[in-house]
Amino acid sequence: MKKMSVTAGTPVVSEDEAALATPFVKCLVRLVRAQDTYGSQDRASDAELLAHFIITEEQRRKIPIIGDPGPDVMFRFNIFYTAAALSIEARTGLVASPITMVSHEGFGRVLLTTGRLVVFSKTVRDVHRFGFATLRKLAEAGAKLVDGAIAAIEAYPEVARA
Repeated sequence: MKKMSVTAGTPVVSEDEAALATPFVKCLVRLVRAQDTYGSQDRASDAELLAHFIITEEQRRKIPIIGDPGPDVMFRFNIFYTAAALSIEARTGLVASPITMVSHEGFGRVLLTTGRLVVFSKTVRDVHRFGFATLRKLAEAGAKLVDGAIAAIEAYPEVARA
């Protein structure tokens, strides 16, 4: 683990620990734990739960460019955008809904909406390779998505509340 820079008198915090402390990642962990209906992951740490979201560059290179996303990948993909929607709702009080349309070949679109306002829209491809290089990158991607959606809500509050 890489260490973050430290000022005098403050404890050293790893990048992973800092990422795990972010609101988006905490929400993601809660969702993953909620999906574990049999309790098989009860003793797993938060980092262990999110390990499936981490795909290093070396691992990504080993995954074929064209492939079908399996159920585990689709679970991670959907739960990531659900966590974004719940994070938006927590910060704005508006219900945000994720809409994912992905073909069996891993191509499609992701939307996040509040009321009549689309706050996030992205075309996706190679979903079978969905993941992030580090926990920090996961946290940054989630925070960026949520912050962008909230900026859209603030720009068009009447539409978002319609």
